[in-house]
Amino acid sequence: MIATPVKTLTLDAFLQLPETEPASEYINNSITQKIMPKGRHSRLQGKLYQEINQVSELPKLAYAFPELRCTFDGRSIVPDIAVFEWQNIPFLVDGEIPDNFNRAPDWIIEILSTDQNANKVIGKILHSLLNGSKLGWFIDPSDRSILTFQPNQQPVLMVNSDRLPSLEIIPLELTVEALFSWLKMES
Repeated sequence: MIATPVKTLTLDAFLQLPETEPASEYINNSITQKIMPKGRHSRLQGKLYQEINQVSELPKLAYAFPELRCTFDGRSIVPDIAVFEWQNIPFLVDGEIPDNFNRAPDWIIEILSTDQNANKVIGKILHSLLNGSKLGWFIDPSDRSILTFQPNQQPVLMVNSDRLPSLEIIPLELTVEALFSWLKMES
């Protein structure tokens, strides 16, 4: 039996492929398709990016993008929420948003889904921090905790009434229990 060499797909070749639903990511020379979000994930994602944008868009401080492809340092990832400070959004000459964001988000937020590998998700956050991100959140709906990451610091496990950090320029007042209270839509 003759072993045939596996052809490695380059990042440029990956970026030429059609988008998938859910999105695929290119990490360490391999393609992984994200898991389709379920109810709790979807609810937290929607509420969180709306809350961030409510306090940061009008004063042009920052903007939170859901499921935005970010390509940098040999990887192409799609964070659940990618927050960019306003001055770091690569606006086109006419002021419109471009299709391609070729840098790490200033704040990367990931929500753990069932059947998702926690270390791979945390790996995306750590890689982003090494490439310019100022803040990362790893939200675990199962145990109602949020692991926060900042450059050159130990991760901090936040629970209950802990006040969550945000980018310095964003006046977001949010506790862990307030965030998870969004899961309850009917009493």
